[in-house]
Amino acid sequence: MATIETTYLSDLRTEATHLQSGTKIITDAPTDNQGKGEAFSPTDLLAESLAGCALTTMAIAARPHHINMDGATCEVTKVMAPNPRRVAEVVLNFKFPKEYTADEKKILENAAWGCPVAVSLHPDLKKTMDFGW
Repeated sequence: MATIETTYLSDLRTEATHLQSGTKIITDAPTDNQGKGEAFSPTDLLAESLAGCALTTMAIAARPHHINMDGATCEVTKVMAPNPRRVAEVVLNFKFPKEYTADEKKILENAAWGCPVAVSLHPDLKKTMDFGW
């Protein structure tokens, strides 16, 4: 069963609907690829998927250890490459709301690197994660 329905609207814009919740996401081609850049591009969403998955997976791993991650953020940088045009690297810079012990840091790092998106992306796509410790 489908989980998302995506419609091409026009002018290099799509609308994706999450079928279970009805939530919608608009994508736009970026300005460096004939688009208006008025919304996330599909490759922006790929990069955000890594950040969102890493944070979520870290939070899941943190729960049984009572590690508070509320307020954690991640700045995402997407690096494009030509020929073929593709995402060459995704750089994640995490910021956490408190200091953690060495064991807590290891739990969080292992969870981030083992998140489903990280392990699903092709090995040629460079993934850089800076945890800020």
